[in-house]
Amino acid sequence: MLFFCGITFSQTTITGTVVDDNSQPIPGANIIVVGTSTGNVTDFDGNFSLTYNQNPPFSVQASSVGFETVTVEITKRNQKVDFILKEGTSLDEVVISASRTPERIFESPVTVERFGLKEIKNTASADFYDGLENLKGVDVNTNSLTFKSVNTRGFATFANNRFMQLVDGMDNSTPALNFPIGNLVGMTETDVLSVELLPGASSALYGANAFNGILFMRSKNPFDHQGISASVKRGLTSQEASGDNEYTDVSIRAAYKFSNKFAAKVNFGYLKGTDWAAVNEDDKTNIGGTRANIDYDGVNVYGDEVSTNLKNVIESETFLAQLPNPALVNLVPLVDVSRTGYDERDLTNYDASSIKSDWGAILPSMGK
Repeated sequence: MLFFCGITFSQTTITGTVVDDNSQPIPGANIIVVGTSTGNVTDFDGNFSLTYNQNPPFSVQASSVGFETVTVEITKRNQKVDFILKEGTSLDEVVISASRTPERIFESPVTVERFGLKEIKNTASADFYDGLENLKGVDVNTNSLTFKSVNTRGFATFANNRFMQLVDGMDNSTPALNFPIGNLVGMTETDVLSVELLPGASSALYGANAFNGILFMRSKNPFDHQGISASVKRGLTSQEASGDNEYTDVSIRAAYKFSNKFAAKVNFGYLKGTDWAAVNEDDKTNIGGTRANIDYDGVNVYGDEVSTNLKNVIESETFLAQLPNPALVNLVPLVDVSRTGYDERDLTNYDASSIKSDWGAILPSMGK
C-alpha cells in the first residue's frame, strides 16, 4: 500500500516603482497589503518588491508623507505595479485667519491648526467642537453638556477673555460676560465648512482680546453648497449616580441658489441630554469623614461651609449676662459645629437642552 502526501504553497510576488507627478522616484514610500502587516519600502530609486503568501485577488496600498495614498487591486501572480502619487492636498489648504486674506496654509507666516470637512467627518468626538481638543496646543474645558470652553497657551479656564472666537468674522462672545461660551450660540455641524485655530497672540489683527489666540469658524456658502443635509446622532451617557440617559443631537441645513446673484440658507439644531451629576459627599475638613462629623463640609454639599465654636458662643453669651449660671460654660465642649447642608442634586435639574436656528441670504454686494 502506497501513501502520497502533497503540500501546496501559494506565494505572490509584486514588483514595481513609486513615482510622483513628475515621474521622480519617491524613496522610503510604504507598500503594504491592505488589511495585513505585510509590507515593504521603496529604495532610493523608488523600486520595491513585495512577497505575499496568498493567491490574488488582494489590494496593495502605497503611501508617503506629503502624498495622497493610492490603492491597486492585484489580480494575478507576479504582477508589476507602478504607483503614481499626487501631492497631498493638505499643503494646498487655504486659510484666512493668519493674515485676514486667503493664503495657502503652507505659506502662512504663523502656525494655523485647521479642522476641515474631512476631519469633522472622521472625528470620534460627539461633535466637531469636542474634536478641537485633538488639535495641537488646545485644551477644552467641559463645563456642561452644552458649554465647552476652548483654551490655548496654558490658560485653562472656562471664562477665558483672552481668547477670541469668530463665526464668519463676527465675534460671538457674550456682551455681558466678555468671553465665548463655546458653541452654544455657534454653528450647527451641518453648516461648518472649516475651523481654523491660531494658538498664539493675534492682537495686531483682531484686537486686544486676541492675545491668547483665536478660533475662526467658517460656514458653508449657499452658492457652493446647495441642497438639504441632515445629521442625527443618538447615544447614551452613563453615570453611576444618574444612570443611563439618552443623548440626541440633530442638525438640519437647507440651501438654494436662486440665481448667480442671490442665494439663501437656513439652519436648525437641537441637542438634548443629561449633564453629569455632582454627588461627591467627601468631607473637606476631615479626610475620610462622613456626615456624622458635626463639623462636616461636603464637596457637593452647600450651606455647611461656615462652622461655629460652641464654647466661644457660650462664653460670649455669659459675658453679656445672657446666661444666669456662668458655671454652665465648663459643660460645653470646645468643638466646631456646622449647620446641616443640602445636596446639589436636590436643587439642580441636570437636564440639558439647546435649540438654535439661523438663516442667511447672500447678495453680490455681500461678497459673491
